[in-house]
Amino acid sequence: MTNNDLTIEIFQNGQWQAAAELSISANPDDYAGQQRPSALSYDIDYALPRLDADRVVDRTGCRYPVNFDRYDEPGWPSFLLDLLPTSPARTAWLKRLNLTADDPSAWWQLLINAAACPVGNLRIAPTPQAEEAHFNQRGFSREEIIAHHDDFCEYAAQCGADVAGAFDLQGKSPKLLLVQDHHGHWHGEGALADDQIHSHWLVKFPRSNSKVDRQILANEAAYYETARAFGLHTAPYPLDYHNDRDGALFIQRFDRQVTSQGVERFGMESLASICGLNAFDQPLSHNQACQAIYRYTTNPPQEVLEYITRDILNTVLRNSDNHPRNTALLKHPNGSVALSPLFDFAPMFLDPQGISRAMRWHGDGEKMLGLPVWGQIAIDLEQQIDLPSSDLRHWLAGLAKNTERLPDTLQHCQVSTDIIDKLIGRIRATTRVLRDAKPHI
Repeated sequence: MTNNDLTIEIFQNGQWQAAAELSISANPDDYAGQQRPSALSYDIDYALPRLDADRVVDRTGCRYPVNFDRYDEPGWPSFLLDLLPTSPARTAWLKRLNLTADDPSAWWQLLINAAACPVGNLRIAPTPQAEEAHFNQRGFSREEIIAHHDDFCEYAAQCGADVAGAFDLQGKSPKLLLVQDHHGHWHGEGALADDQIHSHWLVKFPRSNSKVDRQILANEAAYYETARAFGLHTAPYPLDYHNDRDGALFIQRFDRQVTSQGVERFGMESLASICGLNAFDQPLSHNQACQAIYRYTTNPPQEVLEYITRDILNTVLRNSDNHPRNTALLKHPNGSVALSPLFDFAPMFLDPQGISRAMRWHGDGEKMLGLPVWGQIAIDLEQQIDLPSSDLRHWLAGLAKNTERLPDTLQHCQVSTDIIDKLIGRIRATTRVLRDAKPHI
């Protein structure tokens, strides 16, 4: 192994194991940026017992079946970007590594230093020094996290904990991956051994002290309950918002489960990765997303309907932050692959910076941004994924009764009244378009 080779590990059967080797083409002027050529090959001992089953859950990324081939790519494999910190987390890591954002080695240094404990069940193999590190700290109380999150972020960076962000590419809200020990104390991800962990969490803070930023975070939990009531696939536990000082949102992670046998880690791969996007600004349409979901999930028709329903609710509730890293597939140890529970679902239309809808439907399916023509979308999808358009159109028309009830649902889920008032026009328009999707005999 050379200085520009890395081992990719996967957590299966209760342990980390080498899955593949990645070789990055080096260039003295641009050392291993994400657009440098790469080669991925599976470890023989890992591949041999998994060849016949050919399970998606065994792959490092959906696009890379387990075999003895070498995958040569013009850039990094797309799943690597899921492992990297972004936004405030990226800034914090660059500072810790004494690098600037435009440093030619920044991408490479982040990959080898900041990808040892991301979400999901993949990681870049940590150095022996990192594996042997022990962090002697008392942990923090929930109250200390809420009231002094700047100090806690500094602590997390110092102890090597991962500052979250792998699935919040375009967002700027400070986030932390935390674990709670058996005594109720909170620690940074990576600071405790598995047998000391009671539960795994993501904690989000407002981007600023502005009223709008606090309102967006405060309503994320209520939006999540609205999605649950609408019938979307959500995590089984509610989001826990605390309004003390600046506010903090505690979210129990669904890619981790503590069992009597230890911590179980589920594979998690972003929509951007399964569609082969290896840069942060590459465009993607919903039609392309549906084709990828149809290809890699265990129950394709069910997952495509779930995806469509999510976009209906995104458009009607004006969650414009719908970029392809805000949706992911969850890979279960039993071999099933499905859309992960919903995440990053909030009233982002309130953002004064004007977050635009990042993904849209092809052609006539969405002539006006944010107002899809669902009947046309059903016709298009029949050609693209062989989903009968007549059945899909009847199903879409049936959802109109759910959108029509949204004002009452939003109120019941305690969404702020002023937000509900701003959504009434969109709710009526979406309900009308859904009804119009019904085939005319």
